[in-house]
Amino acid sequence: MFRKAPLKKPDWLKVKIPSGNAFADVHETLKRLNLATVCKEARCPNMHECWNHHAATIMILGRICTRACRFCSVTTGDPEGIIDVNEPVHVAEAVKILGLKYVVITSVDRDDIPDLGSSHYARTIDEIHQQNSGVRVEALIPDFNAERKFLSSVVEVRPYILAHNVETVPRLSPYIRDRRCSYRRSLTALRMIKELDNRMPIKSGIMIGLGEEYDEIIETLKDLKEYGVDIVTIGQYLQPTRKHHVVQRYYTPEEFTDLGNIGKELGIKYVVSGPLVRSSYHAAQTVL
Repeated sequence: MFRKAPLKKPDWLKVKIPSGNAFADVHETLKRLNLATVCKEARCPNMHECWNHHAATIMILGRICTRACRFCSVTTGDPEGIIDVNEPVHVAEAVKILGLKYVVITSVDRDDIPDLGSSHYARTIDEIHQQNSGVRVEALIPDFNAERKFLSSVVEVRPYILAHNVETVPRLSPYIRDRRCSYRRSLTALRMIKELDNRMPIKSGIMIGLGEEYDEIIETLKDLKEYGVDIVTIGQYLQPTRKHHVVQRYYTPEEFTDLGNIGKELGIKYVVSGPLVRSSYHAAQTVL
């Protein structure tokens, strides 16, 4: 049974909003090029910090997701197959204007498109590479239904890191994630990426505080290691709106440190664990 009433947010999760011109620069550049960010659409608590360091996770394939997960505030609905064909060029232009050396590209799910948006991902990454010499691209992708041909199209354009999040432990996955998602399918997609290119670093992330047991987190870390994941992020789930799943528990910074150490002891090459850690938070500093 899940807790219904919200818990008081602990002091270690209170974020000081920094000031600076860089935030305005990022905001205006993305607005002018009609680009979305997961930072804003998903109400990330680190948005001001990242934007002030000229870092942003650009969200492609529109602002409407075809899936409806209980943890995510991105708008859900039917995008009616519409794609902005100029978006790959605009993303590459934004990377150049902002002077980024490391960029994270993510997206909504697009079950309304025959290839689930995989070719658009590939074109975006390829365009960034063509316009920006030396830029490293991290791609945080949907599961693409674990279809090898769709995953292969993204692997072939050689992002620096390819990521896909399992999000939560297997017991909670059917409830927390959209019914079209699957914990095992996510693991299969991660393993398939490694099979397609065993030199490419693979990354995944989980949120905790959704109602999982401590032992379930450790079992999930074991699964990620077994399926070839090199980098794992562990962060505190924060309820984005009152309509979303209520936080069941706030883990302490010490517990996050312990989980990070357990992940490393299990053989995961790089584990980033902390209350405010998100998939793309400080991504450039957490590479192999």
